[in-house]
Amino acid sequence: MRDLTYFISLSIDGYIAGPDGQIDFYTGSEDYMRWMVEEFGDALPSHIRTQLGVADAAPTRFDTVLMGRRTYEPALSAGITSPYAHLTQVVFSRSLRSPDPSVVVTAHDPVEVARGLKEQDGESGIYLAGGGELAGQLVDEIDELIIKRYPVVAGAGLPAFGPRFAPTDFALTGIRSFDGGNVVESYRRVRQG
Repeated sequence: MRDLTYFISLSIDGYIAGPDGQIDFYTGSEDYMRWMVEEFGDALPSHIRTQLGVADAAPTRFDTVLMGRRTYEPALSAGITSPYAHLTQVVFSRSLRSPDPSVVVTAHDPVEVARGLKEQDGESGIYLAGGGELAGQLVDEIDELIIKRYPVVAGAGLPAFGPRFAPTDFALTGIRSFDGGNVVESYRRVRQG
């Protein structure tokens, strides 16, 4: 069974973005950015991979990305219809029509879709890019959390898991810190029974 990994940026006070989706307050040091490219290059959008000279590198960690419409929207606004062209892209929306044949837009239940993808053969995992509402719906399916914590207090914004109260246990598996204050926390899902 393939893993579903929620790989997210998070402020010290627990927000994935500002109230209007702002993420420009997240910054990183050179060693942090190098780590991101080396360890999680699959999770970088295609245009960033091109800028960094790693566009031709075959995905190794993920082969699929899941996004909610609000996560997909900034790419569309910038004229990018296939933000993760190197991955199978699934966007959950009840109203959006796919602007690109390489992007699957679905109104199906995210839990059913995620379970189906997890049961497919393959060694590569599934990257949950966000957003928080989608992560809240999929919390019971998430196997791994990779939290890129930034040394900034946002004050307000979009929470990592939406508004639903659903205590879910994860075990800390690693912490790595970088110059400039970035910290990456890794967690595995604790399954009961």
